Amino acid sequence: MKQLLVSMSYPITTVFFITLCFVASGCSDSASISEQTVEVPLASLTITPLGALQPAFSSNTTSYSATVATAVTSVTVTASPKSSTTTIAINGTITPAGQGHPVSLGQPGSTTPIEVVASSQNGLESRYTITVTRRLSDDNHLSDLRVTTSTVLQPLSPGFDANVLNYTVNVATTVEQVTITATKSDQGATMLMSSAANSVSIGPGVNPGQLPVTLGNPGTTTSVSITVTAPSGAAKTYSVTIHRLFSNDSLLSALQVNPDSLDPPFAPDTENYTVRVGLLVGSITITATKSDPNATLSALGSVIATAGTPTGQVTISPGLGPNPPVGITVIAQDGVSSTTYNVTVIRGLF
Repeated sequence: MKQLLVSMSYPITTVFFITLCFVASGCSDSASISEQTVEVPLASLTITPLGALQPAFSSNTTSYSATVATAVTSVTVTASPKSSTTTIAINGTITPAGQGHPVSLGQPGSTTPIEVVASSQNGLESRYTITVTRRLSDDNHLSDLRVTTSTVLQPLSPGFDANVLNYTVNVATTVEQVTITATKSDQGATMLMSSAANSVSIGPGVNPGQLPVTLGNPGTTTSVSITVTAPSGAAKTYSVTIHRLFSNDSLLSALQVNPDSLDPPFAPDTENYTVRVGLLVGSITITATKSDPNATLSALGSVIATAGTPTGQVTISPGLGPNPPVGITVIAQDGVSSTTYNVTVIRGLF
């Protein structure tokens, strides 16, 4: 009976052992599936100019990305293996461990893949890749801004500075049109130049841009906006306000009397005249024409030609002998400049 009990316990123990092995085996397989080990690992991997690798370097991570500034045209890749017997090839070029290898980048906005292959003496190898993105430029500045009338450069206020966005320009009353010339700092940027009357778009690679601007009447202002959009999409707007000054023209272009004539003959810069008429002349009409139609004309205390009316008249009935001078006053559009022309009528026996 005792011998029978011993022989029966053996198979029970055996079954229990097998069950434990099965469970243990299952756990071991699960762990090996989740782990990834690089067969020929690197100890370090960097690029310069410094661009942070994403993710941070780890020997068992083989894919990275990095972003550099738009001004960076090339990077230097440096790799060091964990084993001194490992051979390093960067983009197919054998490179000593710890020595940098230059790699040219594409145009701004492009990506450049870089492959680093680590090879062991027994034929194993691991491939690491870095995808470098060269940022699009965010330069939305102007490098120059000019306002010209014909070929005459007009001064900006304040003087041009790429970081200053608002400017004013004063032009003479006789100026009817100006040309705005704007130069982009980045040739790859775009630019929109606009006034109320027209606009022009300047595409990448075109520099500078020009916009002809027709001005309003003297005394008015005209606004121009210049929007520069960088390749990255960042935009900046400059503005130019052009003041067409009021006229200071206070001259006459013509002065006549009827009947008879002026002595001396009329000249815009001559202010004093005499008219001799006979006794039978009962009245004299003086006709004055403004050099600038926007000026105001007055005589004998009354306005005889408002702004916009080019000619005015005044009629007098002279007494015998020399009469008090008749003053014809021209007040310029600016309201400051004025000129008075005097006509003295002498009525007598001539």
